[in-house]
Amino acid sequence: MTRDAEDRPPRPRRARILRRLGTPTAPRSKARRRFGSAVRMAGALALVGGLYAVFAPGVQAEDTSTLSGAAQQGQVLYDSSCISCHGRNAQGEPDKGPSLIGVGSAAVEFQVTTGRMPLTQQQNQADRKKPVFSDDQARDIGAYIEAIGGGPQLPDGNDFHSDGNVASGGELFRVNCSSCHAFGMGGGALSSGKYAPSLNDATDRQIYAAMLTGPENMPVFGDNQLSPQEKQDIIAYVRHQTDDQDPGGWGIGRLGPVPEALVIFLVGLVSLIFASLWIAGKS
Repeated sequence: MTRDAEDRPPRPRRARILRRLGTPTAPRSKARRRFGSAVRMAGALALVGGLYAVFAPGVQAEDTSTLSGAAQQGQVLYDSSCISCHGRNAQGEPDKGPSLIGVGSAAVEFQVTTGRMPLTQQQNQADRKKPVFSDDQARDIGAYIEAIGGGPQLPDGNDFHSDGNVASGGELFRVNCSSCHAFGMGGGALSSGKYAPSLNDATDRQIYAAMLTGPENMPVFGDNQLSPQEKQDIIAYVRHQTDDQDPGGWGIGRLGPVPEALVIFLVGLVSLIFASLWIAGKS
């Protein structure tokens, strides 16, 4: 063996075999190696996806809709009229509208059936006005909010006063309600530009919902503060008062005995003055 052969590095066995067979030993290009890696990765992902589809077939075919028919109708109404302020899924929008999660169908029905919502403009307190939606539509919207967020619900039916005790309801009203709504149900002014509304036009369901949810400055009277029967007693008293047509004379808005006496005094005094002047003129 010559010296040059001794200094030459030994060839690998595979290279010697390929050389004998006449196969080129040039290494693969970098692009071909990357392409091969990509093909193997795609195959592995396809295999994993196939195995997942085989062992979890119910996931891809599962129907996630669990809303009732009324709630689905309410969602359509919500998406067309409420979503701009209260946000998708009723989670609220900053500086536009609060979250409705947890308010329940009772609060929604009160606000919508009294026309307070949808709100026309930002102000200290939402005024009662002609409602945009019907009672049934308001209940559908309430059913949707109830389904996604839960909260207080109203009992079934529209008559909550027939089984109430008027005398007991009067006592409860004078203790819990008259300081804001006045003895004559006419309402009154509160602080910060707010007020307690009149109860003359309120329905049984609206009164019950207001006690259950506490809109605006009104406190919440849960079933632990006022039982369902006591709520019906109060509604019976309010209905008795608002249905009375003042058989004793002019009620002047039922503002109470002091304003009534003041009106009587002023009217009587003015009448006496004119009578005195008439008598003096005749004499």
